Amino acid sequence: MTELLKISLPDGSVREVPPGSTPADIAAAIGPGLAKAALAARVDGELRDLNRAFDGDAQLALVTSRDEADALELARHDYAHVLAEAVQALFPGTQITFGPATDDGFYYDVMAPASRGPFTLDDLPVIEEKMREIIRADKPLVREVWDRQRLIDKWQAEGEHFKAEWAAELPDAEELTVYHSGQPGSEGAWLDMCRG
Repeated sequence: MTELLKISLPDGSVREVPPGSTPADIAAAIGPGLAKAALAARVDGELRDLNRAFDGDAQLALVTSRDEADALELARHDYAHVLAEAVQALFPGTQITFGPATDDGFYYDVMAPASRGPFTLDDLPVIEEKMREIIRADKPLVREVWDRQRLIDKWQAEGEHFKAEWAAELPDAEELTVYHSGQPGSEGAWLDMCRG
């Protein structure tokens, strides 16, 4: 018999769930309102995707828009990925590096393709419109764990030298995760490496 995981909630209650359960499952079990309002989860203090399975017994706090600091960090993090997706869709051959959320916004370091000069402020309106288009598409975000060599090979094959280098430099014990914007393998799906 599989041992249940013990998930402790902020009110002191403990939910017992089978292995493979996610914060989204807990939110749905508590109620449909919370399931709809939940944006992410803090699992043992780490901000995580709602659909990422628990690794074991854990402390869980579900994040909603009422949790302003966490919600703002999440939005900025997601917008950085949307920015990179928009730039690569508009300017094929652009290499992307890192795109963190910051205390006052977000950014994504990119290298323009050899076929054009550096990006300028004149590029921003078309990039912003592409970002809006991506957000309106409301594509699912699909998390996967990838083998280090598979990830390095993918980035090298696509000319993403900065990403390949980053994947190679991460600690050996670190789980390498990617997120697909859209269903993997579907038309218009986009992939990025993400530590979240």
